Amino acid sequence: MKKNLVLGVSGGIAVYKALEIVSLLVKRDINVNVIMTESATKFVTPLSFQSLSQNMVTCDMFSEPKAWEIQHISLAEKADLFLVAPATANIIGKVANGIADDMLSTTIMATKAKVIFAPAMNTNMYENPIVQENIKKLKSFGYEFIDPAEGRLACGTSGKGKLESPEIIVDKVLMELNKDKDLLNKNVVVTAGPTIAPVDPVRFITNRSTGKMGYAIAKEARNRGANVTLISGPTSIAAPRDITVINVSTNEEMKNEVTNIFDEADIVIKSAAVADYKPKNYSTQKIKKSDGELCIEFIRDNDILAELGSKKKNQILVGFAAESQELKDNAMSKLQRKNLDYIVANDITASDTGFASEDNKVIILSKEGKEIYLDKMSKEKIATNLFDIILEKR
Repeated sequence: MKKNLVLGVSGGIAVYKALEIVSLLVKRDINVNVIMTESATKFVTPLSFQSLSQNMVTCDMFSEPKAWEIQHISLAEKADLFLVAPATANIIGKVANGIADDMLSTTIMATKAKVIFAPAMNTNMYENPIVQENIKKLKSFGYEFIDPAEGRLACGTSGKGKLESPEIIVDKVLMELNKDKDLLNKNVVVTAGPTIAPVDPVRFITNRSTGKMGYAIAKEARNRGANVTLISGPTSIAAPRDITVINVSTNEEMKNEVTNIFDEADIVIKSAAVADYKPKNYSTQKIKKSDGELCIEFIRDNDILAELGSKKKNQILVGFAAESQELKDNAMSKLQRKNLDYIVANDITASDTGFASEDNKVIILSKEGKEIYLDKMSKEKIATNLFDIILEKR
């Protein structure tokens, strides 16, 4: 069943970012109902939010109802979570002092769902003692806040007051909406991204992994209540909140970090694209260009997954197989050779999935011989399906 989020949008230049919040939530199968204040409609039209959410947008307390129900009560009761983004000093002050004089403030007063405010305003306004006292007061009543970011503001000044990025806000929402904490108190280790094999001080060999799949898996485990450690090779992805992130570069560094925490892990998912080979001889000086050919001899590097498989006790060990041919056969061979419980196989020759894509298409194989085919879907949904499959027999 879809989760329901009510998004309150108050008036400020950051309103346009709320459109991205709606888009990201809808892509993650969340039903979004939007309530806009009158001032918010001066920045972005209700039609824009209606188009993205595929739901009617509520603005006026006294407009003709679309159904025979009291709107502020029905939306208040419908909400699994209530998010106000951007939250201006005005709406924060109203709620803190019990004022309910428009659709948004009235619905917030009527809901029993958790309410999260994401403030956005001028730095001086945000730091104003009255605003800070209102925030403190609301926190004491159980309301939560996503602190604004620092940077250049629309008014031309710099400081704290920017609406936090839509990705971080959505990340927080997904954490709150996942009430099925079926990994509570479990220790989950995820590896993600590429590793590099240095050639000299300025050159290295790597691969096209972006880390998106591994980061999606780590977030899904966190949302289900797990204590998550993410061991990440070089990526451009921001560190997820409430996850322990260990940054590494080389195969050796990743091996050491995974090995150090393997014994305490309940589930280990090795989605990183680890370099299999490294230069036999590393040059401490930059290799200079010459008229001749450059030949580099490579040697095998650590097989981290095989090493973990050889020392596995009660852990569930999951590997990934990125293949360009004989996908299932190669993946099954890897699963058996490395003593894995599951392996996730994907075809790297596909143009619309895999590396750098937001989507993936995989086969999940189990050591018992089960085969699960997941057609093209977002990497977040792949991660959800993966944990559903792992937890089926637990």
